[in-house]
Amino acid sequence: MKLGVEVLLSDVKRLKSLKGKRVGLICHPASVDAELKHSLDLLSKKIKLSCAFGPQHGVRGDKQDNMIESPNFIDPVHQIPIFSLYGEVRRPTAEMMSHFDVLLFDLQDLGCRIYTFITTLLYVMEECAKTQKKIIILDRPNPAGRVIEGFRMRPGWESFVGAAPIPMRHGLTVGELALYFKDFYQLDLELDVVKMKGYAPNKAPGFGWDVKRPWVNPSPNAASLNMARAYPGTVLIEGTTLSEGRGTTRALEVIGASDLDYTKILAEMKKKAPQWHKGVILRECYFEPTFHKHQGKLCHGFQFHTDCESYNHAQFKPFRLVALMLKVIRELYPDYPIYRDFAYEYVHNKLAFDVINGGPELKNWIEKKNAKPADLDKELLKDEKSWAKESKKYLLYK
Repeated sequence: MKLGVEVLLSDVKRLKSLKGKRVGLICHPASVDAELKHSLDLLSKKIKLSCAFGPQHGVRGDKQDNMIESPNFIDPVHQIPIFSLYGEVRRPTAEMMSHFDVLLFDLQDLGCRIYTFITTLLYVMEECAKTQKKIIILDRPNPAGRVIEGFRMRPGWESFVGAAPIPMRHGLTVGELALYFKDFYQLDLELDVVKMKGYAPNKAPGFGWDVKRPWVNPSPNAASLNMARAYPGTVLIEGTTLSEGRGTTRALEVIGASDLDYTKILAEMKKKAPQWHKGVILRECYFEPTFHKHQGKLCHGFQFHTDCESYNHAQFKPFRLVALMLKVIRELYPDYPIYRDFAYEYVHNKLAFDVINGGPELKNWIEKKNAKPADLDKELLKDEKSWAKESKKYLLYK
């Protein structure tokens, strides 16, 4: 398999078209090739890089938590300005746009709507459309694969974690998403997607990720392929008082709390919806976060395991499993304060849990007495099927 950046570096015609132009690059720590050489270094040998941009967590990936902003700086090796797109501004300003003629986008995504890199993609596409500047997407794999799951974001719930009305687990690569964004937002934009070669999103064992390639964290807590697969479910916990494992070595793979009995919770989950437990192992475990929620307290919970022989990509339903867990908590602990009240990704006037979900539907199901798993499944399938039909024309890989 060849990544978009690797294809570009061997494409004489495309490289020639960039000759003499000032080229900007959006990158982060996982912007690497098969030998783990960084795109900034690789591309600077072939074209004139005039600036670079870092998304949330920064070009270096040094910012651990959400809402920790990155500063602008001068790259010590290449002596070009590095602009932050996660700070006082989250879309490039006119001054930033003046530093390049063509923009390259080379970010490793996780395949989940709320992962902010795809919102950054939309914002830079919009600014390039306004200034009539070309953007080239250097495509990369979607480690969560083609499977679609979750509610589509509702109108009026747009935010930095909600770029468009797509499901939580959207099934597209960044290149395919760029094609969708251009159409959906009717952007007058010169867009070029440098496709990967040999990418097989439906092929075992990686299902979207070439397991022969090393994993490099695209953000500090995206530490494994297992995390990327579980993330469309575990990310919901960021809007709750439970721990999503931040402050442990398995953030967003383990979830739990210091004041809940997960033996009871897991048993009830299995009883209520055994069909949602297929294709994955939920291992009961204990952990103690060194920082963040439940810091220094022994938490009881479970870990998602997709890194085992019994993993079934098509059957694994992380969004449904986490929703089910929260429903069971509400039933077993009626007065438990599930939802965390705080500003999430610059949204101050809405409940964080609803912002993450892209609307109030999931919370309504959790809180509605006598609501069954079948009721949630019915509503989710409507959104999942409509997105599968709508997104089909943007698929670049079979």
